Amino acid sequence: MSSEFKTFQYHVNHQGVAILLMDIPGSNANVMGDEFRDELSTAIDIIAGDDNIKGAVISSAKNDFMAGGDLKAMVDMFANVSDPQIALDIANSIKPTLRKIETCGKPIVAAINGAAMGGGLELALACHGRIASDSPNIIMGLPEVTLGLMPGAGGSQRLPRMIGIQKALDIMLQGRPFNASKALELGIIDSVASAEQLIESACQSILNGLDPVKAWDKKGFTIPGGSGFFNAELGNTYNYLTTTICRDTQRNTPAPLALLTAVARGTAVPFDTGLHIESCYFAKLILDPTARNMVRTLFVSKGELDKLSRRPKTIAKAKYQTIGVIGSGLMGGGIAQSAAKAGLDVVLLDISDEQAAKGKSAIAKSYDKLISKGRMSQDKADELLARITPSADYKKLSNCQLVVEAVFEDVALKQKVFNMAREHMPKDAILASNTSSLPISELSQGLPNPERFLGLHFFSPVEKMPLVEVIMGAESSEKTLAEALDFIGLLRKTPIIVNDARGFFTSRVIAAYLQEAFAMVAEGISPTLIDNVAKQAGFAIGPLALIDDIGLENGYKAALAEQAALGENWVEPAGFKVQKQFNELGRIGRRGGIGFYDYADGVRSPSQAVAELYPQSKHIADTAQIKKRLLYVQSLEAARCYEEGVITDAAEGDVGSILGIGFPSYTGGLFSLIDTLGTSHFVSELDSLSESIGERFRPSQWLRDRAKNQINFYQ
Repeated sequence: MSSEFKTFQYHVNHQGVAILLMDIPGSNANVMGDEFRDELSTAIDIIAGDDNIKGAVISSAKNDFMAGGDLKAMVDMFANVSDPQIALDIANSIKPTLRKIETCGKPIVAAINGAAMGGGLELALACHGRIASDSPNIIMGLPEVTLGLMPGAGGSQRLPRMIGIQKALDIMLQGRPFNASKALELGIIDSVASAEQLIESACQSILNGLDPVKAWDKKGFTIPGGSGFFNAELGNTYNYLTTTICRDTQRNTPAPLALLTAVARGTAVPFDTGLHIESCYFAKLILDPTARNMVRTLFVSKGELDKLSRRPKTIAKAKYQTIGVIGSGLMGGGIAQSAAKAGLDVVLLDISDEQAAKGKSAIAKSYDKLISKGRMSQDKADELLARITPSADYKKLSNCQLVVEAVFEDVALKQKVFNMAREHMPKDAILASNTSSLPISELSQGLPNPERFLGLHFFSPVEKMPLVEVIMGAESSEKTLAEALDFIGLLRKTPIIVNDARGFFTSRVIAAYLQEAFAMVAEGISPTLIDNVAKQAGFAIGPLALIDDIGLENGYKAALAEQAALGENWVEPAGFKVQKQFNELGRIGRRGGIGFYDYADGVRSPSQAVAELYPQSKHIADTAQIKKRLLYVQSLEAARCYEEGVITDAAEGDVGSILGIGFPSYTGGLFSLIDTLGTSHFVSELDSLSESIGERFRPSQWLRDRAKNQINFYQ
């Protein structure tokens, strides 16, 4: 027998088991939308009401099981929901259907054939049994907290009752995915079967008499390991996690504490009451802009960029086999390493064979560390290293489809390298510069085919940082852009596209951040206080500790180069005098042993010398103002980039600011911060800072007009 549904395929097999294959039309992934919820509810009613049906198997007709909720629709929902009751209704919407699965009186098994994330795993948890495919592509998880949310389809209540509160909290608070083996070990799934036998195994478990009543619906149920606020061990766990969460998040994102509280309260009461408690906390998160901003930027926008949404559609996809990298240092070596991982052959060039070999050796050492931690096999390391050919001979670029330059930030040096590369690489191959600040149009002067030249700004460490800033020069062609994006896609990195200007987008924004910190030092605010406030604002590391780790000399050289290039039009940055003095004194950072901090034996500690150079002000520092200055100076610079046409899409700016320069993720990014504050309020705050701090905070007339007309960056 079969029935017609739009969101899944339904039939009853010869054994009397109903098979539901989720298959959301027009989507690459199954998502838990309204239509699916309603149709699933109807299907469960059919199954429960038919005495000839022994049970049901829920699986997927797509490669993955279920991705979870429809987060794209959720973003729109966030923007339009302000009523707490409506938010609570939304939070409750899927729960009756999943509860119907549990209480229908027939055993229902989830046959997990692919990724089961978020709501997908929560659907599986509502079933009476769970069997996963033995495919290595199987991943599961409840990642909601990383998006400013928490499990909202019963996951915060079912998982603790299945595997114990401590194990469940570890999974949900970290939000990291896990494979089928780990799920089996934890007791989240019951067994593993081959892909070919998955459905059959699920059916057999039903025919073998699978219990159709969940453990928590039976009298006398107790949670593994105990529950309740008066459980001494759990009490210590809750206290420890509360302290840890507050320390790590600085209370900037409410999701982790909301999740912890929902688990603590929900597991101390009957199951259905626990579900209501989950809904209450989930509804609060819906009403908080943090979740909207994080979901929009880190899931929706990033997802679109990862799909190369800005790639010109009419241009054929480029095929890469061999690329060249000029410069075998930290950046060049990282690019070579990433390309080799993507399956490409790499020619790694430097000034001498010895220097190039040294660059490859550094890559080998990084593999040795991974091997020692059990994260890479020696065979895999050997395979990757075999793809990298170190050399000083530019003739080896003759078969490269793309060449990336990664030498020092010096125009003359780069142009020399470009000319040498162009002499030997294929005429139609792409030549790219990894410059972080030098204008692409300036670097391309004198090149025979500037239309095949652009900037590919990678971030350090390249092998870990997911962002690539693609800089279009005045003559860079659409074909070059399309093929460069194909290369970035192979590396599995996220691209943002910006137009040419000194410093582009990310470097301009991070420079504004660092210069503001330098200016604060000159005002007599201690580096330790500045950095601590930055971490309270959500930055992983304070600006002065960051510049010490990077090294002050490169930023100073870039400022001098900008001064020389702009001449009379150069505007001295707010903290330039401090920057200049520190470089003259040799206080270049950790590498030199002294910077804004001292590094005796490599350990960071406050510097008495800096305290003497810039005595602490007698006035008590306004930490709230310090926080505003560090955040707002970056959003203001981003707005200037938007006004100048350097960046044309707020979503790209937000993704780039979080992935590239570590802007606090809870804000959703530079432009989301402005929209959340409200452009009018942001301009008012800037005016106040302009009066108290300096003209660098003065908003432009363009920004004032947007505030007056209530124009947001997201419409």
